[in-house]
Amino acid sequence: MKAIFLDIETTGLDPGRHKCVDIAFKIVQVETDEVLTSYASIVRQPKELWEMHDPMSVRVNGFNWELIQLGKEPDLVSIEIKKAFTDQKIKRGEAVFVCQNPSFDRGFFNHLVPVDEQERMNWPYHWLDLASMFWMMRVLKARENKGTFPTEMELSKDAIAKYYGVPPEQKPHRALNGVNHLLECYMELIKSGF
Repeated sequence: MKAIFLDIETTGLDPGRHKCVDIAFKIVQVETDEVLTSYASIVRQPKELWEMHDPMSVRVNGFNWELIQLGKEPDLVSIEIKKAFTDQKIKRGEAVFVCQNPSFDRGFFNHLVPVDEQERMNWPYHWLDLASMFWMMRVLKARENKGTFPTEMELSKDAIAKYYGVPPEQKPHRALNGVNHLLECYMELIKSGF
């Protein structure tokens, strides 16, 4: 089984108006934790789309117009993603996506590789999230220890990292930093006996 650890940085929160400006992923062989391949790219966007950016979002990820212009065209990024997935024989039933916030990342990923293409290529449609894995681990531990379940729980990646003694994600947010941090948190969660 393979896991595609993926992160995306964008010009805002709404996939209907905003665009991906940074994407990264690492494909990992789950049984051995071996990283089979990795990919990262800034994604160029035209001026008219950049001008629709959400100021708060780009404050978080640190992207600006000049940096975006260093990126690759979205069509080229799409080709490179498809090549990486083909080279690694990614297919439904034998791989899953893992993200911190798949409901966010998936909407923007679909801009780069439309859903109908993903279907034709038989890619996985299961997108797993670290927060749910962490939540379930906490439920199981509380039951195992016959303890009480917390009435509040912070589920951000940095909060999960803190729980395991992992430093917070580097700032400003970049997709590859996010993937590396996601993978580090995931490995700690797995080591904890989940």
